[in-house]
Amino acid sequence: MATTTPARGAYTPPSGGSGAASNGRGTWRSRLWRFDDKASPYAYIAPFFLIFGAFGLYPLLYTGWIALHRVEMTGLDQSEWVGFDNFSRILQDAEFWTAVFNTFVIGVISTVPQLLVALGLAHLLNYKLRASTFWRTVILTPYATSVATAALVFALVFRADGGILNWVLHFFGVGDIDWGEGTWTSKIAISVIVIWRWTGYNALIYLAAMQAVPTDLYEAASIDGASRWQQFRKVTIPSLRPTILFTIVISTIGSMQLFGEPLLLQGGTLGSIGGSEHQYETLSIYLFNYGWKLGHLGPAAAVAWAMLVLLLLIALINWIVGRFVRKNAA
Repeated sequence: MATTTPARGAYTPPSGGSGAASNGRGTWRSRLWRFDDKASPYAYIAPFFLIFGAFGLYPLLYTGWIALHRVEMTGLDQSEWVGFDNFSRILQDAEFWTAVFNTFVIGVISTVPQLLVALGLAHLLNYKLRASTFWRTVILTPYATSVATAALVFALVFRADGGILNWVLHFFGVGDIDWGEGTWTSKIAISVIVIWRWTGYNALIYLAAMQAVPTDLYEAASIDGASRWQQFRKVTIPSLRPTILFTIVISTIGSMQLFGEPLLLQGGTLGSIGGSEHQYETLSIYLFNYGWKLGHLGPAAAVAWAMLVLLLLIALINWIVGRFVRKNAA
């Protein structure tokens, strides 16, 4: 009987079926590798979403649920559906609109000088200075100070009787100013605290952005005869537009959440109600009064959602303005 010999180079399956087992292990490993490749990114970001869901999303939704009910601090286990009555209640309250106006004014007179000074400080720190690390640490020190400490110290500075600022003003013939009771002086005092705390923080953000600007742009401008001031206006500022927009948005959000500074402006005596005539009552103080002083959690939750809507509107306006500026620059 004739036998056939396999051609040279032809595949001969191994005996005992080990090829099938090896192929099965290879398939299992490839599936495991594909699963790991697709699932690993989600596993890495899962802790953030878990923390955000527990401490961000759930409180937000729960606050929205409270805003549609009548809930009192004295009876947290009892609630009554009222729909949008809580929103109507705060929108018809003149004190709410006073708080909105105060928050807006304080935000403007604290954010604009703060960012301008921060931009100037960052420009100075961008030069080669001796002990540059020391100076950068010094301007960041106010940011590391707690809000309570800063507010209480400035409460002593702005005291009507025996305050440091009034003592200095006496040398210029200015009498005692009751900073906390004045309509505009109280807002200026709060703005000074905010400027003092956040200027260094924004300056370091601007400094980091300035150091990322290519030096070739400055060298080309210098060859063309541009002065330091012209280089700052024509090179530095256009390169920092995205960073400036970012700091404006962050500062706006911070101004909407002002609480510690107005609370402790007068040492905590009248600060909890925003002044004797609500002259520096912000939205956060208004919410605090409704929720924790009066015990009406429904309107307080409605104020929180109103603050969120205002922040979204301000962010939209900032985005539109930023887009308009970018188009004109292009």
